[in-house]
Amino acid sequence: MVRASAIRCYQCSSQTDQKGVDSCGAYAWFNKTQHIAIECNSDESHMPGSFCMKIVQQGPRGFIWDGRWRQVIRRCASVADTGVTGVCNWGVYENGVYWEECYCSEDACNSSPNLSISKGLIPVFLGILSYRIFL
Repeated sequence: MVRASAIRCYQCSSQTDQKGVDSCGAYAWFNKTQHIAIECNSDESHMPGSFCMKIVQQGPRGFIWDGRWRQVIRRCASVADTGVTGVCNWGVYENGVYWEECYCSEDACNSSPNLSISKGLIPVFLGILSYRIFL
């Protein structure tokens, strides 16, 4: 009998980081040596799935280090909002929080900063949103 192995993804959340520690990569580079990609269908996985996901949220105004509150979540996922992987979706909630969800289907692919939209586009997008709010 041949047993297919499940996809392996990094699993962490900046919400669970200790105070002053950024192990999930909200502000600092994600350090793969501090994490082990886990098999998505194992007991270690917080959410079973067939692909990986990275979620980024960033506040509109300053709270911490770089002047903006940020949160990153990396985990397994079973359903993509778009139904496809290898893409990122993004937008802004009504409260001004920028969000981005990226889906991928290769082992440990949710470690990459390249799964994220260009950081230079965030201020442009938020500027456009601010302009629309004040019209």
